[in-house]
Amino acid sequence: MQDAALQNYLLRLFERHDVELEPDEDWLMTDGDFPAVRASWYEGTGGEPGRLDVDIVLSEERHIEESFAGTGTGEAACRNALEAFERSVFHVLLAACWYVTDDRRMRLESWDLGVRTWDVFVGPTVATREGVDAPAELLSTLRDTLQAQSLSAELHWVRLFYRRDDEGQVSAEVLLDNAPWEAGDRMLASLPWPASDGAYGVRGFVALDIRDY
Repeated sequence: MQDAALQNYLLRLFERHDVELEPDEDWLMTDGDFPAVRASWYEGTGGEPGRLDVDIVLSEERHIEESFAGTGTGEAACRNALEAFERSVFHVLLAACWYVTDDRRMRLESWDLGVRTWDVFVGPTVATREGVDAPAELLSTLRDTLQAQSLSAELHWVRLFYRRDDEGQVSAEVLLDNAPWEAGDRMLASLPWPASDGAYGVRGFVALDIRDY
């Protein structure tokens, strides 16, 4: 899918949720300012899936980076990745960055971390295999792990990815504000994930912002 078609897809997606964005070269701007969003598609080669990169710029210094694999070929692969973006991350970003909350597509919680109260926007965990669910204690354990962090009074985001291969080898990766977070990796790996004869992966996305009283 060409960049112009991707930009038009995002425009229509946001419009359906009452957010009007304005094209500015490669970016879609909010009233000529941040947040701004852009998507780029990279076709897979050698049998590898393609990759959709979605960037959301919050300020001159801060931006959210998310990537999604697209299975298949050509435009069908790109649309597969766009569906993954919309299903797993889009509604969290919509709530955290544009203040449009659809509690049918995500969960909204309130966490006390340190001396502050945070609104927490929780996207659905998405698994690569049917019948695989994230452990029930994932969110509470994430909250407890974040208690040890000195979070600045601004928006933060957590991306979680857990993978178990055919031989039972496990990889657990957590990014906090796009950066590796070793405490998060340990937290994710310590949870009671389901055993399985086959490979599977699970990803999740959570954003936190200071409660606006």
